[in-house]
Order: sequence, then C-alpha cells, then structure tokens
Amino acid sequence: MFKKILIANRGEIACRVIKTARKMGICTVAVYSDADKNALHVSMADEAIHIGPPAAAESYIVIDKILDAVKQSGAEAVHPGYGFLSENPKFAKALEAANVAFIGPPIGAIEAMGDKITSKKLAQEAGVSTVPGHMGLIDDAEEAVRISNEIGYPVMIKASAGGGGKGMRIAWNDEAAREGFQSSKNEAASSFGDDRIFIEKFVTQPRHIEIQVLGDNHGSCIYLGERECSIQRRNQKVIEEAPSPFLDAKTRKAMGEEAVALAKVVDYSSAGTVEFIVDGKKNFYFLEMNTRLQVEHPVTELVTGVDLVEQMIRVAYGEKLSITQDEVKLNGWAIESRLYAEDPYRNFLPSIGRLTRYRPPVEGEYDGHIVRNDTGVYEGGEISMYYDPMIAKLCTWGKERTEALEAMRTALDAFEIEGIGHNLPFLSAVMDHPRFVSGNITTAFIEEEYPEGFDGVQTNDKDKRKLAACAAVLNMIAQLRRTRISGAMTNHKRRVGKDWVICLSGENFPLTMKPKNEGAKIKFDDGTRMKVLTDWRPGMALLRAVVDGENIAVKVKSTAGGYELRYRGATLHAQIMSPRVAELNNFMLEKVPADTSKMLLCPMPGLIVSINVQEGDEVQEGQALATIEAMKMENILRAEKKATVSNICAEQGDSLAVDQIIMEFE
Repeated sequence: MFKKILIANRGEIACRVIKTARKMGICTVAVYSDADKNALHVSMADEAIHIGPPAAAESYIVIDKILDAVKQSGAEAVHPGYGFLSENPKFAKALEAANVAFIGPPIGAIEAMGDKITSKKLAQEAGVSTVPGHMGLIDDAEEAVRISNEIGYPVMIKASAGGGGKGMRIAWNDEAAREGFQSSKNEAASSFGDDRIFIEKFVTQPRHIEIQVLGDNHGSCIYLGERECSIQRRNQKVIEEAPSPFLDAKTRKAMGEEAVALAKVVDYSSAGTVEFIVDGKKNFYFLEMNTRLQVEHPVTELVTGVDLVEQMIRVAYGEKLSITQDEVKLNGWAIESRLYAEDPYRNFLPSIGRLTRYRPPVEGEYDGHIVRNDTGVYEGGEISMYYDPMIAKLCTWGKERTEALEAMRTALDAFEIEGIGHNLPFLSAVMDHPRFVSGNITTAFIEEEYPEGFDGVQTNDKDKRKLAACAAVLNMIAQLRRTRISGAMTNHKRRVGKDWVICLSGENFPLTMKPKNEGAKIKFDDGTRMKVLTDWRPGMALLRAVVDGENIAVKVKSTAGGYELRYRGATLHAQIMSPRVAELNNFMLEKVPADTSKMLLCPMPGLIVSINVQEGDEVQEGQALATIEAMKMENILRAEKKATVSNICAEQGDSLAVDQIIMEFE
C-alpha cells in the first residue's frame, strides 16, 4: 500500500481524504495557498506545503505547483478531491509522467467522460438516451443566441469542464442567453481554467438522480445505488439523500446497469458518478458523468457501508474490488444538508468573515440513528471570498426516511454557528416542508416554493408556546442565579416573581411559573400546562430541554430584556416582562427602518466586475446595473423598477462590503 499521498485540494474534502488515509495508516501531505495557511486541512495532515497566492488560478489549479509539492514531499500518489484539477487530463498525464499514481480514473476515461461534450457524443453512440442539445463549442454570445433559438427555450448554458453549479445558467430568452453565455464563460475560466461552453435543452420539472459507480483495473465495475439531488439552488445541490424516495427497484436496476455499461465503454476504474434527469413517469436521460469523487458521496457510504475514498486508494494501488454487485445492499436512509456561507435572507448571496462560534452536533450513533459532519473549518477560522462557500456537510442516517429526517431536524437545531450569514434556517425550513417530507420534489422545488426568496419560517402555535415556556425557564434560572449572588452580598435574598408575560415576536403569552428541580411547571392564562426540564445555565448558547417529554434544542442569545431564540429555522425574539411592564409596553412606538429604495446596495462582500450604466441613464425594470463576483460566482444586480441613475459610487475593480452603496437613483 502507498506510504504517503498528497491531497491536491482544500477544505472539507481534503479533511475527508485525510481521515480515511489515517485509518489506513497512510501519511498525508496537504497543499495550501496564502489564504489557507491556517486552514483545518493543513493542521490535520502530516505535512503541508505552500503553493501560492489565494486565487485558485494561481495556486490550486496550477499543475506545476502541485507537481513541485509532490516532488518536495516524496508522495507516491495524489488524491484530487473534487473540483480544481480532479477532472483535468493534463494533470493526470503529468502525474503519470512523474511516475506518481493518480487516485482517480484512467486518463482516457477523464478525457472521454470528464468533458461534457465528448461524454454526450459517446453516450449517444452507445445508445444511451440523452437530453437534446448542441454538442459543439460556442464561440460567442450571438452564436449562443442562435443555437438557443434552434433548440428552443428554455436552455441550459454549461461549462464543458464544469461541476458544482459553476459555469451554469438557465436562459429563457435571447437577452438571458447573451448574459448567461458571458457569465458562464467567465466562471468556467476562473474555476476550471477552461472556458469552453455548450448548450442543451433545459427539461422543466425534472428530478436529478445520480448513480454511484465503482470500478477497478481488473474489469470489475459495480453501482452502489442512487442519490436524489433534486433540491438545488442556482444549479447547485443543497440537500441530497440516498436512496431516492421516487425510484422503484426496477428503475434503480435499469439506471444502475446503464451507468455501468457507460462506464465500461471507457474502461472506467475508481469512483465516479453518472447523472440522470428523470421525469414524472420515471423516464431517465443521461446528463453527464463526473469522473471524480462526488460532494454528496457520504450518503452513499452511510447506506452501503462502503468507504469510497478507501476504495479509490486501493484501486489506484492496483487492488481488485472486494465487493461484487450482488453484495451491494442498501441499508436504511441517509440525508445530507450542505451548510453554506451564504445569507438566505439576501437571496442566498455569499457571506464572508470569521466564525466566532462553530459547534456542530457531536458525530456518532444515538438511539438508532447516526450523525456525521464532514467539514473543513473550525471556530475562529476565516471564510474567505476566494473559494466555494460550503462550510460543512451534515449527514444523518436512520432505518427509515422519517427517522433520518427527524434526526436531521434535531442535528440542525443543535448546530451552533455565528459570525457569518449561513443557510441553516433554510435547511431547517426544507426539512419541515410538507412537499419535501412527502418526497414530491423536483429541481424546481426552491424556485416554486420560495418564488420571492426565503424570508424565514412561520412558527406554528404549538412551537411558539413551547418556546415561550422555554424563555420563561431561561429567565427563571437567570433570576435565581442573581438572587443567590445578591443574597450572598447583602444578606437579603431577592424573590423571583411567578407571574410573567413572554412577548414572542410581538405575541404575548401571560403565564405563571412554579420552579421545580432542573426546570419548572408552566401554566398559561388559557389553562394550558407544560413541564420544562433542562440543565441550561446562564452563558450557554444552546438550550437542551425536555418539554412535556419531547427533547428539543434551541439556540439562545441574550438580548436587552430577554433572549433571541432560534428553533427549526425560525428566529424569535422573546421579551420577558412583568404583567405591569407588558401593559405599558403596548404603548411603545415601533422603529421605522431607513429608506434605501433609491439606492443600489452591495448585497454581499465582493468584487465589482462591471458597472453597466452611467450617471443620467434611465433604466428599466429588470435591466442589468452591475455585476459582482464573490466565491467564484458572478451575480448580476438588476433594477427593481424604472428610475434614473443620479450618482455612481463605485467602479470596476472595487472590493465592496455588504450594504455599501453602488449607485443612487433620482
């Protein structure tokens, strides 16, 4: 077996590979840019080598720098992770020339299947059903418009070397095709060093289901079930699960066998994924093949018990697969939620900054379910603007889908993260959404269910009452602590009142409280009673409590006069008052927010790629005003209504902070 491998990647996938290598007794070498010198993968590896400036184009995707690191370290093999150089045949060839093993498929397979255009042609020749499209490269925006009209809108504009949602745009008309072509081309160049673009028909209302394949260099190739990846935002997967709640055994077998047949055409070995779109009648169409480890591979590992990274390493070393197709069994259900550094309340725009608090739920097996968290960050670390915004992949497993779902809800509630915008509230909202719970989903789920964007979760009456009871107990514990301190200092013990009003985001809950060991009994004015048990103490950011026999986790933050409570995707402000104060509070005036309707504000920290208008221009609703780049993605800012530009406050090349003014209107 290899004695030392280098991981040509960063973040959570580098940490993931290091864990398996360590389990196998293999030493690991990390590479890092200036921005990653304090990153988690650097500290986890046995060795670490600096490879250049923060931009990936000057570090992680520079083949010569990776080869130099291999030479310095004496590594015998390289695992590329996903993204960066993982599907670059030139990189695999360079390693082969240096007599270094590539922990991935053969070069011929990368060339044939890693390139989206070539793979589609090969699939067509093999008789695999594919989505209609233009297989040739597109030279410019006008050609993109012409081809789009020939195919028929809507179309998907895609980077040939793309993946992870980068370099992908949906166009519904000529203007969107022009803009999408240029943005896809720019993103492809910066993310993959390859700006080739192709266009295919966008199939509406599809489900995105993929098959995991695994092959060796001795002629064996198997499939390890499927993953449902239909919950997507901007063509980037957000939630995945295995198996799919939609497929039946017959369709699963047909898709698996077709995926294996396609892989065998190119003598595929190592781990790979064949992606399909599936319509409502279970007709499936080949979409593309990713010749690398997929981001969502943990859910497959949880339901099959197969460590895919270990298998990749063993295959690269020349070993035969130790498992046959007949031995592949799907056990239970697994769900993965991708935690991103992006603000769901600002249309999921990227967020950067320091993780002032990062406490994921503890990994392990609990009461028949499993919690797993693949991450590449730590408390106190920085989320930079240079790389993908994914922070972690939280996974849960249960014997049934309902159990995996409930485990995920609880794990999300217990995930503590502060300092940046993040999508935890949105993930929690999806887990409770009736349509997701039923499994009736498509790739248009987010667009259809949140057409105006995500504006938070509306807490039901039952949960509000639970949270009001919890807030009362938090206050009681804090008050009792104060009485003990003041009593010790003055010899006069203060009393803690029993009657309180909990104002929860504007709704009053009058109640009476009776302290009990490790909690209290609560009686609301309408006669409802609750019992709350907890070991919470002032200063703790997570409340774990048993409310009428139900275990819950609530994130807690002290505020003036109460607490901010976060539960199941909702953030509620609990103001705790005596009955008299609550009566007077009804006369308080609400603060009116500042008017920013005549300003274009920067929605995220990022770089101004272009300003598309000039002072004095009259702009129309929907017109592109500026383009911002952050975390390898370009975002076009458009006019919300007809207006005249009165002042432009930024220019191309400026780095702006959140809410910094870009331009003003009359």
